[in-house]
Amino acid sequence: MSDLIWSERPSLRGPVLIAAFGGWNDAGDAASAAVEFIGARFEPREVARIDPDEFIDFTDVRPTVRLAEGQLREIDWPATTISAVEIAGAESDLAILQGAEPAMRWRRYCAAVVEAARELDARMVITLGSLLADVPHTRPVSISATGSDRDLVDRLGFDHTNYEGPTGIVGVVQHACAEAGLSSLSLWASVPHYVAAAPNPKVALALLRAFEGATGIAVDGSELESAAEDYERQVSAAVASDPEVKAFVERLESALDEVSEDGSPPANLPSADTIARDFQSFLRQRGPEGGGA
Repeated sequence: MSDLIWSERPSLRGPVLIAAFGGWNDAGDAASAAVEFIGARFEPREVARIDPDEFIDFTDVRPTVRLAEGQLREIDWPATTISAVEIAGAESDLAILQGAEPAMRWRRYCAAVVEAARELDARMVITLGSLLADVPHTRPVSISATGSDRDLVDRLGFDHTNYEGPTGIVGVVQHACAEAGLSSLSLWASVPHYVAAAPNPKVALALLRAFEGATGIAVDGSELESAAEDYERQVSAAVASDPEVKAFVERLESALDEVSEDGSPPANLPSADTIARDFQSFLRQRGPEGGGA
């Protein structure tokens, strides 16, 4: 029995399959927010699910209960959903895959994602991810990429990632798609790790624009642009009112600006752990009325 359960077999025009997963791959909830925003601009309809029983630890990602018709209790189980979007006037349609990062059987899970891409006849699979980094909130968001074809990353103008170390389901899905012969691209954005606010609209907007550049699918991002401007303004106000945090952010800005001749950032960037905790506490104390992020 397949882990992929179809409710409809859509007929899409060479769709791009875009995917994001909550959890470890989703710092600031930015990747999930970007995909949700893309979906909200169109009219997606759910066409398939990946059965969660074999992949999700329900003590970690719990189902929710709700009342239906005022009395009957319904259980909503966390699942990976696949939605279809027909885009009038675009060269191709869109499929959207969303879910929590699975807790187990990743290779089997990835096989279901590959199966979905093939059934949809997807021309490309794009995964979005966001990670915490020592970057200032005042600078443009850094986007890096890995692809099934190195020339694809070069052609689209993204920076190659040189990361080595632990990975999440985003990296594993991208690798599985590449091994299956599917054109695939993984886009990663850096999130300032001293800001706890989620979702992070500035990073989500950067991922949205990277998606547009990679696919040629235009998305009206004006609402997200306004949210990103408000976010940066609120965080900057909070930073300006705390001398220690302000000094730390200025050091990050200087470290980013003073790039060495070989293109590598200066070594010995300061650790932000203590300042991050203080800043997050500061934002919580300010609260909504104080303009906190």
